[in-house]
Amino acid sequence: MIRAYKFLMRPTVGQQAALGEMLRDHCSLYNAALQERRDAYRHGSKTSVKYGMQSAQLKEIRAFDPERQGRWSFSSQQATLRRLDKAMQAFFRRIKAGETPGYPRFRGVNWFDTVEFPKDGDGCRWDSTPHDPVTRVRFQGVGHVKVHQHRPAVGKVKTVSVKREGRKWFVVLTAEQERPEPLPATGSVVGIDLGIANFLADSGGGFVPNPRHGRSNASRLEAAQKALSRFPRVRRDKRTANHRRAVEKVAKLHRKVRRQRLDHAHKTALALVREHDFIAHEDLKIRNMSRSPAPKPDTETPGSFLHNGTAAKAGLNRSINVAGWGVFLTILNAKAESAGWEVIAVDPRNTSRRCPECGHTAKENRPTQEKFHCVACDHTAHADAVGATNVLRAGLVRRKAQPA
Repeated sequence: MIRAYKFLMRPTVGQQAALGEMLRDHCSLYNAALQERRDAYRHGSKTSVKYGMQSAQLKEIRAFDPERQGRWSFSSQQATLRRLDKAMQAFFRRIKAGETPGYPRFRGVNWFDTVEFPKDGDGCRWDSTPHDPVTRVRFQGVGHVKVHQHRPAVGKVKTVSVKREGRKWFVVLTAEQERPEPLPATGSVVGIDLGIANFLADSGGGFVPNPRHGRSNASRLEAAQKALSRFPRVRRDKRTANHRRAVEKVAKLHRKVRRQRLDHAHKTALALVREHDFIAHEDLKIRNMSRSPAPKPDTETPGSFLHNGTAAKAGLNRSINVAGWGVFLTILNAKAESAGWEVIAVDPRNTSRRCPECGHTAKENRPTQEKFHCVACDHTAHADAVGATNVLRAGLVRRKAQPA
C-alpha cells in the first residue's frame, strides 16, 4: 500500500531563493506548454499537441535556456508536463460528458506551489539515516535541505515533492509499504449520518458536535479581507509591501482553518476505526448538494428572474463546504483500509424519514430538523440518530449481498 508523509523543511536563505526559482521556472514551463496547446486547439491543428511531443522538446529547451531550465531535474520537468496533460484530459472528458468544461488556465507564480520528482534518486534524494539526528533531502540545483522529520517514514520512498505554503516549505513523500497488521477485532458495527448541526451522529446514539472552524475565525477573516479590499487593483509587480502583507494575512487565516478541519477529521475518523470493525455511511454527492440553484426567468417580464432561494441556498452551501464531509470520508476510508476494516457507502434516500421500528416512510415523519416522530407507530427519536440506524441496516444488507 502507498502512504504519504509531509515534513517541514528548514532551508537556508540561499536555499529558499533557489526553491523559489525552481517553482518559477517550472511555472514558466507549464504556461509555455499550455500556450502551445491553446494555439493548436484554437487553430484547429490536425496534429494535436500531446505529452509525448512536448516531452521530446525538453532537451532543446534545456539547451536553449541552461540558466533557467537546464539547471533543474529533467524528470521533474516531465512531471510538470504530465500535470498539464492531466488537466487537458480532464477538460476533454468534461466536454464529452456534457459538463461545464473549464479550460485549463495559466498559473501565476504564487499559484504554482508544487514540484514533483517521480522517482527518489532522480533529481532528488531522501536521506534519512538512523544514526544521523538531522534528516536532509537533496534537490538538484538547490542542495541538501534540512528536514524536521517528526515521525519515521516507513517503507520504500517512491516519489518526492516540494510544496510551498505561505512562507513555509514542505517535502511530501509517498512510500510503498507492506500492509500493516489489522487492529484487534472488536465485533462492533456502526452507521454514521453526516450533518450540519452535528458533524455526525452514529447508530449507537452518539453525536460529534460540529466544530465550525470557519465560523470561529470568521470575524478575523472578515477584518483581514476588508483591509485587503482597500488596496486598489494594480499589477502584481506594482503592489506595495503593505498590500503583500495583507494578502499574506488572509492566506494565513485560510490555512489555519484548513489545518483545524483536517485535524478534526483525522481524530474523528481514527476514533471510529479504533472502536468499530464495520462502518456504513451515506453515499453523498457533495458537489450536487452544494450546487447553486439555476436561475428562473420571468416569462411575463423579459430580462427579469423569479425568486429561486439563492440566498438561503448559499448559506447551506457554505455550511456544507465548511463541514468538510468529502475530506472526512476520504480520511475515514484510508484509515479503515490501513486497519483492515470495511467501509460501505449506501443510498442516502429516505434514511431520515424511514421509521426504524415499523418501517413506515413518509415526509411527515420528520416534522423538524432534529425531531423524528413516526405518524404510524408514534416512535420518537433524534432524526440524525434514526438516519444513522437506517444507514447501518442498509450497509449490513449490502455487505451480505456482496459476493465472497
